[in-house]
Amino acid sequence: MSASSKRFLPVVVVAAMVAAASGAVEFAYNGFGGAGLSLDGTATVTPAGLLQLTNDTNMSKGHAFHPDPVKFHRPMLSSFSTTFVFAIVSEFLDLSTSGFAFLVAPTTDLSTAMPQQYLGMFNGTDNGDARNHVFAVELDTVRNPEFADINNNHVGVDVNSLNSTVAAPAGYFDDGGGGAFHNLSLISREPMQVWVDYDAATTEVTVAMAPARQPRPRRPLISTRNINLSTVITDTAYVGFSSASSIVLVKHYVLGWSFALDGAAPALDYDKLPKLPRIGPKPRSKALTVALPIATTVSVLAAVALGFVLLRRRRRYAELREDWEVEFGPHRFAYKDLYDGTGGFRDKRLLGAGGFGRVYKGVLPGSGTYVAVKKVSHESRQGMKEFVAEVASIGRLRHRNLVPLLGYCRREGELLLVYDYMLNGSLDKHLHCHGDKPVLAWAQRVHIVRGVAAGLLYMHEDWEKVVIHRDIKASNVLVDGEMNGRLGDFGLARLYDHGTDPQTTHVVGTMGYLAPELVRTGKATTLSDVFAFGSFLLEVACGRRPIEEEEDDSAATVGVGIGDRFVLVDWVLGHWRKGSIAGAVDARLGLEYDVAEADLVLRLGLACLHPSPAARPTMRQVTQYLDGSAPLPELPPSYLTLDMSAGMERNQSLFNSWFVWRPSSRATTSVATMSDVALSGGR
Repeated sequence: MSASSKRFLPVVVVAAMVAAASGAVEFAYNGFGGAGLSLDGTATVTPAGLLQLTNDTNMSKGHAFHPDPVKFHRPMLSSFSTTFVFAIVSEFLDLSTSGFAFLVAPTTDLSTAMPQQYLGMFNGTDNGDARNHVFAVELDTVRNPEFADINNNHVGVDVNSLNSTVAAPAGYFDDGGGGAFHNLSLISREPMQVWVDYDAATTEVTVAMAPARQPRPRRPLISTRNINLSTVITDTAYVGFSSASSIVLVKHYVLGWSFALDGAAPALDYDKLPKLPRIGPKPRSKALTVALPIATTVSVLAAVALGFVLLRRRRRYAELREDWEVEFGPHRFAYKDLYDGTGGFRDKRLLGAGGFGRVYKGVLPGSGTYVAVKKVSHESRQGMKEFVAEVASIGRLRHRNLVPLLGYCRREGELLLVYDYMLNGSLDKHLHCHGDKPVLAWAQRVHIVRGVAAGLLYMHEDWEKVVIHRDIKASNVLVDGEMNGRLGDFGLARLYDHGTDPQTTHVVGTMGYLAPELVRTGKATTLSDVFAFGSFLLEVACGRRPIEEEEDDSAATVGVGIGDRFVLVDWVLGHWRKGSIAGAVDARLGLEYDVAEADLVLRLGLACLHPSPAARPTMRQVTQYLDGSAPLPELPPSYLTLDMSAGMERNQSLFNSWFVWRPSSRATTSVATMSDVALSGGR
């Protein structure tokens, strides 16, 4: 038995003795060494005795329960009380991620819970289901509009759902300061204590919190009656903690915990609680403080000799930094960290390249966190301050189907954007695979499509501003370790306030995904994103790119090509007109796909590609069609089609492109010309 186990074992023994002597259930953990908790996922007890719920694993979830079930109904539901000391430790003080929760659940098996957004308790189908029989108190650091969260730093009382019955901003009322309210930042890295009580007689739930070592405030943070848990909590249930995180830079710790039925939870002994791990450099010792003046004098000559070396090194890692960037603080990474983490941006670390930059795999020094670093041109049509402000704003986007933008760095002629690293790379590589790599299954494709649609809906309607992605395509959809589709690469994204019109901009994007009105007006809108999503839908279902170079004259034979190019939308339309649209599904799938789903996805893709923006569905309607909560309207027989051709003559190193819209009879043709357009390749 380890020393740490011997240290904490007496606490467990005392708790067991109390339970045996009085019939009550009571335990206290002043640290968790030797506690024998029931752990799963990423939850673990550190050698120091800390209960750590999440670690440096991306898309993680962790659960920790008292090993013995608690009999709550004896014969009626008992009152209960609990208190615990916790800390959320982040490498960056303003980097928010999912929080965690104390919960009472009928089982310790939460394997169906999503490893993000639902705090490791629920998933997209059972959230709000009365059969969950879960009571929880959440400490959440993300504002999710779909759960009606009040802010990104709150405490909530949850019954079978992440939609809190009651919630309040994290903080406490100061007994010694006239009852003034003090805010507490849940991601401050500082330990805090929470008290939760349920009175079965009055059906009252009270929640209080305060900085660790401060007494419990007399006025609770939350006090609400009429939460009858007699039908929620099962006769026998488990008590513990649940957490999930989509960002690897944050850890959730519990330092101590006590619980009691029909009485107050035992007080925790602060002097016995384990210490949190140090963040940042070690404090300077007193001996070093005394010796430093002497050492400084001795080192002057050495400093002169090293001056040239340091100057050369500084030039290598030189950054552009201006006073106004202070407001973006931790979102700015040091160029040296990115340079070292990517091995000097060597080709062997290259993940991909396109018209707007090269992406490298990197590891952040110290934490070992894997990231993707994109180097883009420093040139911008708007002021750099406004551009970085938008980057910082978009960096606050948090959704399970979006790749988090962690920060940025500026150096000479480059802007570096730092993203969370996705284990399975881009969807493009899975769709257009060659050799022995397995074909992406139909169910996985539909799951990815639904995820990307949910992410776009969040960007268009559910976030505080409207965000237009402007470059939706398979190569910008990343696949995480659980094959969830996550839209990334926000280097071209633009945002504006709800209810306002986007400003005219330079046309940017990829051929085959650009809406015709965007080419004519230069004004990107949510409906131009919908058009690109339509091309993406066809690409995923058919396993072919929107525009392909033909090696023979087969395209011309079937009437879907322009010259030596194959146009996917015309090919799918041809199948639709013949009444066999499912015949356009990726032939490599054989018969291993759902015909009804294929028909829906392909027809929805054509609806999104309608030449008139007003005729396209919104992303909310798209998600309803994909979920089956609304029927997809039939396409009109007179549906127009789109052919694309691109002249390869260069005009100041840019393409001149023409979009041709025409009815199926090919009787009339209208041409819109776009010049001076920034295009990226289709890959």
